[in-house]
Amino acid sequence: MKQYKFILSGGGTGGHIYPAIAIANELKSRFPDAEFLFVGAQDKMEMQKVPQAGYKIKGLWISGIQRRLTFDNSLFPLKLLASLLKSRTIIREFEPDAVIGTGGFASGPLLQVAAMAGIPTVIQEQNSYPGITNKWLSKKANKICVAYENLERFFPKKKLILTGNPVRQDLIDIESKRAEAIPFFNLDAKKKTLLVLGGSLGARRVNQLIEKELKNLLSQNVQVIWQCGKLYFEDYKKYSQGDVQVMAFIERMDLVYAAADIVISRAGASSVSELCLVGKPVIFIPSPNVAEDHQTKNAQAIVDRKGAIMLKETELDSQFGLVFEALLKDQGKQNQLIENIKKLAKPEATKQIVDEIVKLI
Repeated sequence: MKQYKFILSGGGTGGHIYPAIAIANELKSRFPDAEFLFVGAQDKMEMQKVPQAGYKIKGLWISGIQRRLTFDNSLFPLKLLASLLKSRTIIREFEPDAVIGTGGFASGPLLQVAAMAGIPTVIQEQNSYPGITNKWLSKKANKICVAYENLERFFPKKKLILTGNPVRQDLIDIESKRAEAIPFFNLDAKKKTLLVLGGSLGARRVNQLIEKELKNLLSQNVQVIWQCGKLYFEDYKKYSQGDVQVMAFIERMDLVYAAADIVISRAGASSVSELCLVGKPVIFIPSPNVAEDHQTKNAQAIVDRKGAIMLKETELDSQFGLVFEALLKDQGKQNQLIENIKKLAKPEATKQIVDEIVKLI
């Protein structure tokens, strides 16, 4: 049997990194002798997270264009040229059978060079509104695996395959892990657990909300696991005591989901896909600071099917306390949300994406 070689590229945020790792893990399970290489941006979080998952990674000198005039922006043409040249060297030396991009700026130069060299390329787009890199790459890619319908307006229709987003396989059947999760996080089994997720870097407005509402939450006999993000940990770690655990990052997402009774989350594509799979009552607080407000669209797709609650940032001060208390007291509503969000899960997404990669090689 041929020993296959795969290059994967995705980074900048967990939303691009973890789908790439999930795809690599599925490829590895099918081709145990395969060789893998990740390519990321040299100063981004993938340079730590990918080696932790057991894969080699090389970094490109690349970053996005800022919306305002900065020194970094003036360097962009130079960075792009340097990244294209390094990508060409990486591909020539590694000789991959396929190259897979999950978004983020590093995947741009790499997939562009791979496509020009005639190597099969696959894009995985997580969001309901595609990022600039994937839109640019779509003309050259062989296949585009997407998580939402109606993306023909951004991508060539004949290349589109609706698969859903790759999620970590350890999130399947998390209810069986609840008995392990409660002592792992030193929780009181008699209290409801609120899990707050602001994304891998953190969410300023969500953190401000939890800080403001913390006394109120605790007065309702709730214990809180608050992932505030690495950018904000120094500001909020002082609240970590008693029934509150403040964390920059949570390694065991399978256990924290198993322990959670209610989740407050941003609506990045990977988070939405994970929450559909784990089936918890969710209050989405979409970030308004993303391209085309795609987090609101991600959340709305779940809300339209009565699978979650959504509060916009502008509604938090007036609505959050009432909405949370009503949900906490209404077990019937919680059960309804759980049932409906689970119907939207696509647990086979990773396998379907890898099926498409295998057809190309």
